[in-house]
Amino acid sequence: MEIRYTDKREFTEKQAEELFLSVNWTSGKHPERLYKALQSCETVFTAWDGDQLVGLANAIDDGGMTAYVHYLLVHPDYQGADIGRELTEMMKRRYEDFMYMFLVAENPPLVGYYEGLGFEKLGDRSVMAVNKR
Repeated sequence: MEIRYTDKREFTEKQAEELFLSVNWTSGKHPERLYKALQSCETVFTAWDGDQLVGLANAIDDGGMTAYVHYLLVHPDYQGADIGRELTEMMKRRYEDFMYMFLVAENPPLVGYYEGLGFEKLGDRSVMAVNKR
């Protein structure tokens, strides 16, 4: 298996939908909105096995201080192959001059994984949101 990485937004709405649904993310149930969001954010990196989209990371940023990694996901059939690590390293290089790069770990078991990628918990801070699902 030779994984190809790119910053080009070559994926289709259907490919994004399939990847997000493969990890049971709610975003995949809204393919039109998901595709529009991915096309509109500042940074998108993807991982490909041939024509199959197998990983994706995206970020939104303020142009110089803070970047927010919104999505970092890898198709279950490809997890454990360091695809998430490579996508994260691409993000770190992209945002190396920024003061902060944040990621929200909604799934507690993944906290250790993200710590292994160089992220750290920020004390007692809590992530806050207005949920409009």
